[in-house]
Amino acid sequence: MTELDAIRAEKDEFFGSHPQSPLTREQRKEFQGLSYFPENEALRLEVKVEEFPIKVEFDMQTSTGDVQRYEKFGSFKFPVDGVEAQLTIYRGQHGFFLPFVDSLAGQDTYPAGRYLEPEPLPGGRFFIDFNLAYNPYCAYNEMWSCPITPAENRLKVAIRAGEKLYHS
Repeated sequence: MTELDAIRAEKDEFFGSHPQSPLTREQRKEFQGLSYFPENEALRLEVKVEEFPIKVEFDMQTSTGDVQRYEKFGSFKFPVDGVEAQLTIYRGQHGFFLPFVDSLAGQDTYPAGRYLEPEPLPGGRFFIDFNLAYNPYCAYNEMWSCPITPAENRLKVAIRAGEKLYHS
């Protein structure tokens, strides 16, 4: 079992049996596990992030109409199947945050996007592993409030890594 397989198995166990799972009691009764793309080494990246010279704070809308405060930290470019893509990393009260929507949204991935927590490295670099991309809790249960991916992080390319769209 790979490290990624272990992470996914642990998450399935949490979702299926833990009282703090985002799934309702009824959903947990029939839960068979989450669906994932196969591990994709090409989407495990160490990137150079160009920090924005002026850090702009803004309110990111949430799925329930609330807002969460974030700072636009910087952006990075990366190749996906021969096409250059660009995303913005945000910083919030709990650290770095990378919400994104890809071209598979609504078909294979959650329409409002998936999330990552980029890992800062020395020298303005970040480790970003799209294999760890996950759906926000509101993808499973509308009672949860989740940040909505800003327009600048809506990609025209497919990110075939991480968690797929949940079907109850």
